[in-house]
Amino acid sequence: MTTSTVTAPASAKTARKAAAPDPARRRLRRRLAQWGFVAPAVVFMLLFFGYPLVRNIVMSFQHYTPKTFFTGEAPFNGTDNWSSVFQDVLFGKALWHTLVFTAGSLLGQFCIGLALAVFFNRRFPLNGVLRSLILLPWLVPMVVSGIVWRRILDQDTGVLNTFLDTVGLGGQTPWLTSPDMALLSVILVNIWIGIPFNMVILYGGLQEIPKELYEASALDGASAWRTFRSVTLPLLKPVITVVLVLGFMSTVKILDLILALTDGGPADATQTLGTLTYQNSFVELDFGAGAVVGNVLIVISAVFAVFYLRANRTEGK
Repeated sequence: MTTSTVTAPASAKTARKAAAPDPARRRLRRRLAQWGFVAPAVVFMLLFFGYPLVRNIVMSFQHYTPKTFFTGEAPFNGTDNWSSVFQDVLFGKALWHTLVFTAGSLLGQFCIGLALAVFFNRRFPLNGVLRSLILLPWLVPMVVSGIVWRRILDQDTGVLNTFLDTVGLGGQTPWLTSPDMALLSVILVNIWIGIPFNMVILYGGLQEIPKELYEASALDGASAWRTFRSVTLPLLKPVITVVLVLGFMSTVKILDLILALTDGGPADATQTLGTLTYQNSFVELDFGAGAVVGNVLIVISAVFAVFYLRANRTEGK
């Protein structure tokens, strides 16, 4: 009887131990499950981002012509494509126009978007309706927006010049046909398109700021400007970083809007790196030179992508 009493618990304990899963096997299953979720994204990135990127880099060192599509022959020519692009005066102008276009667009979009976000952060009738209407420029395809604005800014029949002529402010402004005015006009149109994105993101950031901080600031007698400078801006800094970096990465490579408005003219006054890539590759059919300019754009975007990741990591600490 004593033997049976001792043996029964031991047998049950052995059975439970045998039924328990092996820790190593559990870790293996967990790891396989993790890779199962990650694998589709990795395959997608490799196929649609990795391969085109590598192919574009290789193409920039090849003499790649329309004939290559039929013969498959694209001999390497070293750094000839790079030297040709960097020595071209148009590349320098396009780089400068890209910087001016990007900086002007970001500054205008951010300032107006922040002002609207602060305005809509207060409750008043029709708040939601007005915010929905402001989103319309962001929802319309950029090519459509470009075509519409091209009609509006037309020197002879445009609505804007007609209105200015009606109110006595002159109605013959060459918005898109003057080398001095064209780049400014394109920047203003891009600001109009980008305001909703900035407003929505910044508005979301403002909603996350505790209301108690504003109440404490009011009790301390701080003015509206002092409250904005000392409370709103510091707490909104992570959101501002995201808006500016993402805005830069989307603005620096804009192509369709400029093509719809000016096609890079007049006299290359609105030629940017994006339009230069298009012109080299699909107008002049110099695919090697187009790949070079495309790689320059990729490097610029990658630098700011790294900055964005580092800024996010710093804010998360």
